[in-house]
Amino acid sequence: MNSSSLISVLVRSKNDGKYIRRTLDGLLRSAKGMAVEIICCDDASSDDTPSIIDSFPQIRRITRPDGEYRPGRTLNHLIRHCNGDIIVFNNADAIPLDDHYLRELTAPLVAGTADAVYGNQLPRPDAQWLVMKDNMRAFGDGSIAATWKFFFSLASSAVLRKDLLEHPFDETMRYSEDVEWAHRRPMRIAYAPNARVEHSHNYTIPELKKRFYGEGYADAQIYGSVPTLFRALAGAAKETLRDAAFLLRHPAGLGELFAAPVRRLIQKLYHRRGGLDYQKDHPTHA
Repeated sequence: MNSSSLISVLVRSKNDGKYIRRTLDGLLRSAKGMAVEIICCDDASSDDTPSIIDSFPQIRRITRPDGEYRPGRTLNHLIRHCNGDIIVFNNADAIPLDDHYLRELTAPLVAGTADAVYGNQLPRPDAQWLVMKDNMRAFGDGSIAATWKFFFSLASSAVLRKDLLEHPFDETMRYSEDVEWAHRRPMRIAYAPNARVEHSHNYTIPELKKRFYGEGYADAQIYGSVPTLFRALAGAAKETLRDAAFLLRHPAGLGELFAAPVRRLIQKLYHRRGGLDYQKDHPTHA
């Protein structure tokens, strides 16, 4: 792979009118001096996302695949319709923060030192304090995530197209299709801390329940196990202690202290519930 290889930037969107103009502007600025095509696939947005995409004549928009939305199906559809040797996945709400983003994100692939790369996701200016803390732990300088058993995020990432054609995304997954893909076989995953995007979510309680239930269901499918109730409760307690320590170092966020244990319990218990439901739905895999 060399620095002149064509890069295909694939952008999925769904009601992202609040962010997508800044995302596409950032991608175009970052693409200057490089061989880049940008392709968008919108999932039937009801806001102004489609018209914003159409206002960029440099960007190609393709129709979504027929049927129920599954992330793997849309991703595989996009991959088949692009031409690059390197593929960058960039969520419509992941806003590049400087003009070196694409070069930094793809550098390990160009150098041949990685099979997949993920970028640094910084919290938005309006992010809740505990959202900031979670983003800093997962990304930042990469030192904490490096100690975890496995971590990867498709929201800002780069992969060789050849690998994606040989190993397409699992179209049965409703969540964590990126983790399943990267976990399926041995591969070299690199973190690019200088490839920075603005990307975070202030989830409501119902959104939190849905998200962690879905991730728990997917994790049981990927890893074949579900945390015990003791482990889930212990995990919630441990994370709450981290939350308290973080908020004490940042007194402006102390208003979130009392909500922290509730949110952590929801995360861990709904994650476990999702895993148990997967085992119930697939008894031969339990």
